[in-house]
Amino acid sequence: MGYIDSIATRKSMLKLVNIPAEQLISLLVGVSFAAGLNVYATVATLGLLARGGLLPLPASLKLLDNWWVIAASALLFSIEFFADKVPAFDLIWNGLQTFVRIPVAALVAYGATAQFSPVNQLLASLLGGVVALIAHSGKTTLRAAVTPSPEPFTNITLSLGEDVLAVSLTWLATRHPYWAGGAVLLFVLVIACLIRRLARVLRSWLGRSRAASAAECGSDVTT
Repeated sequence: MGYIDSIATRKSMLKLVNIPAEQLISLLVGVSFAAGLNVYATVATLGLLARGGLLPLPASLKLLDNWWVIAASALLFSIEFFADKVPAFDLIWNGLQTFVRIPVAALVAYGATAQFSPVNQLLASLLGGVVALIAHSGKTTLRAAVTPSPEPFTNITLSLGEDVLAVSLTWLATRHPYWAGGAVLLFVLVIACLIRRLARVLRSWLGRSRAASAAECGSDVTT
């Protein structure tokens, strides 16, 4: 029974080379969002799934299941695991990761759509990069909002949640792409609301600061 169950499980897994285009795009949306949160955890998860025979990869992405790539991703993930949980330093770290998360997400999307026409392949790559950018921007914005807090627990909790979400969303995208795509859409709406609210808070804060400065200047002139 175990052998039969194993065969049934493998048959239920998605093969990137022959799944419908809409399903593949949904999968890439989920993976790209995960990469925008933690690209090293995402790449390591994809590699391990491929190594375990749970995610057949196209030839253009076979590099992901190389043990050296998996080990390097796991090592970088362990570094990010600690660096991302230090208040203030996490903002510097996330700023640097802008030049890693987005390009890698775009490259994975490009490699996964090798069967598409060149134009559609470039569009898929652009989509992957944009989705990763949205996730990365939301993560950075939220971190900037909580960094002034004197206690470190909020920052650590957020970081742990992002790590778990990156791995879970990557797995979900490979098993249930449409569910992953729907989850990403919900996350994007939440991020949009979050950024809008923070923008209002910043405008209000700047307005009060300018008013206080003007009042201070007026009192100096009077004296």
